[in-house]
This record gives sequence, structure tokens and C-alpha cells, in this order.
Amino acid sequence: MTVTITPRRASLVILAVISLLVVYLLGTTRSGGTPAQALTGAVNTSSAQTPAITGVGGAGITVGGRADVAGTPDTLRLDLSVVATAPSVSEALAKANGSADSVQKSLLGNGVEKKDLQTSGLNIAPSSDYTNPAAPRIKGYEVSESVSAKLRDLGRAGDAISKAVGAGGDAVRVNGISLDLADTGALVSKARDTAFADAKTKAGQYARAAGRSLGDVVSIAESVATPSPIPVPSAAMAKQADVPIQPGSQEVSVTVTVVFAMS
Repeated sequence: MTVTITPRRASLVILAVISLLVVYLLGTTRSGGTPAQALTGAVNTSSAQTPAITGVGGAGITVGGRADVAGTPDTLRLDLSVVATAPSVSEALAKANGSADSVQKSLLGNGVEKKDLQTSGLNIAPSSDYTNPAAPRIKGYEVSESVSAKLRDLGRAGDAISKAVGAGGDAVRVNGISLDLADTGALVSKARDTAFADAKTKAGQYARAAGRSLGDVVSIAESVATPSPIPVPSAAMAKQADVPIQPGSQEVSVTVTVVFAMS
């Protein structure tokens, strides 16, 4: 049998081959030329699950703990000033110096250590006469000297303050008295132990509820709040023979955040 291939038939055969090749390529590729098998692998990889609870180094639990530990103030801070007026600066300064010196000597003689006594301020200002508002005149000068002291024996503090005020006379102004804890280290240490124990107890409870075992500590973060000096009303007390001092109490607070591993 003789087959005659005409130009028309040859063109049809070539078109059929090209069509089959296009169909094959469309079935085995995606846009960008990524093979179908490779694309399927990428989809499977991206569907991997992540742990529901994560922590540093693995699954874990984060809890907080807090402790407040009270202590008795052991230090009193006294802030006072002496005020003197005179027609000239030199006279006012001499008067203020005399009163301040008497106050300081009294404090040093009644239990205040030299390292705890400080001259904390000096102010000199003119004192004006405003009888004629249009032409006020300077009638003198006012000098104020500030003294601060730490009294570490609260049992003697009231008597020491009264004697210092008496030594300075009417020139003395008591600006403030405050009570403080000189050393909070022991209280902070105790509060840390209590706060961590509180956090560990909570973590153990959650671990048991979840059917897990509590592991090692992964991290700890803390916040410490130390007390500020407590102001004590002093204006009326300074007039008494012996200023009554009641130390009361102050609190140190420690808050911790602890991350525990779990298994």
C-alpha cells in the first residue's frame, strides 16, 4: 500500500504533535516552571504544626509571684533652717551663722554623727518696704541657712530635736521630719524568697491541672519597690519639750515573673 504525504497532511501531523506536547507540558508544570511534584512538597512542608504552648527552649509556663515584707524604720531625717534679718547683709549673715552653729553643736552633742550632719542651703534676699508701692525701698536683708541631719537612734531623736530647736531660738524653722529604713537589703532578700516560692506554688498547681510535670527554671525577672521616707508633721511637735517619735512600719515589695519548663 502506497501512502502519499501531501504538504497539507504533513502540516496536520505537525500541528497534532505540537498540540500533544503543549497538553503534556501544561499537565506537568505550574506558572514559573515549578514542577507539580515540587509544589506538592512545598505545601506539605508549610502545613507543619507549631506547639500550643511555647517557651524559651521548649514548652513551658509563665507565672508571677509577689511578696510584701514589713520593717521598722531606723533612721530619722531632720530638715530645718535658721532665718535672720538685719539692716545689712553682713549683720544678717552673722546672726544666721550664730544660730546655725548653735543648732549644729546641739545635734552633734546629742547623738548625731558628724558624717550625718550637712549644711544643705543658703539664701540671701533683700527685705523691702512697700509703704509707697510706687517707690519701694530696701529696709534690710534676710538670710536663711538650711541644715539636714540623720538621727539613727530613734530613742533619743525626740529629745535631740527639741534641744536643737531650743539652741537656735526663734530663728529656727523646722521644715520637715521623715522616717526611713537605712538598709533594706535583708528585707528585699526575704521578699525575694517569698515571691519566688509564691510563683513556684502557682506553677506547680497549673502543671498538675494540665497533667504535666514542672521542670527547670528558664528565666526570672523581678521588680523591687523600696519605701520612701514617711513625712511626719513637725510644726506643733517642735514646740514640745520632747518631740514624740513613733516609727511605725514600712514595706518592701518584690514582684517576680518566672518561666518554668514543663514535660
